Amino acid sequence: MEQVPSIPRPLVRTNQWTIFLSVVITWITGNLWILTIPLIANLMGILFNFNPIMKVARVFFIKEGKKYIPEDVTQQKFNACIAIFCLIGGLISFLAGWTIAGYVFTIMVAIASFIAILDFCVGCYIFFQIKQFQYRRSFKKS
Repeated sequence: MEQVPSIPRPLVRTNQWTIFLSVVITWITGNLWILTIPLIANLMGILFNFNPIMKVARVFFIKEGKKYIPEDVTQQKFNACIAIFCLIGGLISFLAGWTIAGYVFTIMVAIASFIAILDFCVGCYIFFQIKQFQYRRSFKKS
């Protein structure tokens, strides 16, 4: 039986905490470049299948990666795309002087990452709804 590609949950949680904390630290310090840490890490995850935050976190595993609760790679890449969009939107908005838009983008990604830490994935819910829509649409065509 073919194994579905997955990511151990502690790595996903570490990435979510990194997103959340980088946004909060950016708000506190005003240093916008802190947003580039999760932005670049998630971009690398999407483009090269290598997220440096997750790679560093893997060093701290106590047990083998397969023994942790698995998270679906496809859903995590979808979530990373949402995070990248919000982080880029926030960074560009703050740099352009559009403070309200900057806060809107960063608040959205901070809330989504914190809710995911609490065990409800907003991105996964959106992904599921898109898949349901595609299924219903394809069913009507046939």
